[in-house]
Amino acid sequence: MAKVLILLGSKSDIPVMEDSVKYLNWFGIENEMIVASAHRDPEKVVDLTTNAKSSGYQCIIAAAGMAAALPGVVSAHTSLPVLGVPLEGGLQGGIDALYSIVQMPPGLPVGTLAVGKPGARNAAILAARILALQDADLQAKLEEFKGMGYKL
Repeated sequence: MAKVLILLGSKSDIPVMEDSVKYLNWFGIENEMIVASAHRDPEKVVDLTTNAKSSGYQCIIAAAGMAAALPGVVSAHTSLPVLGVPLEGGLQGGIDALYSIVQMPPGLPVGTLAVGKPGARNAAILAARILALQDADLQAKLEEFKGMGYKL
């Protein structure tokens, strides 16, 4: 069964990232949301990401605002696909988080989505598309979703 880990830099990010959970659940993708800050809980982040694959996760969604270091730190410690969701909290509109996530050094890719709730939704949909490459049932759910006009 498909499984996605959702990491958040702060508890205050939960209301935005609940959209990822909603969409992943609709696709039938098991998921777990954990708050683990790259700055306040670096050991926890490293432990979660280095053990993610052996824990059955196939993709990681990492959301953070302001300095937005979390997605890059996650990418440094795993070979799984990492999808970054920039969140508002610093400069107007979350532009600081967007730049922080999208500008990863070579070799540490992070698929960067839109800021906020649209990014949270698209991260779940992109995770579903990645996981559907090896899952015919998930491919069928994606076609159903497409037929619904890409909206739940």
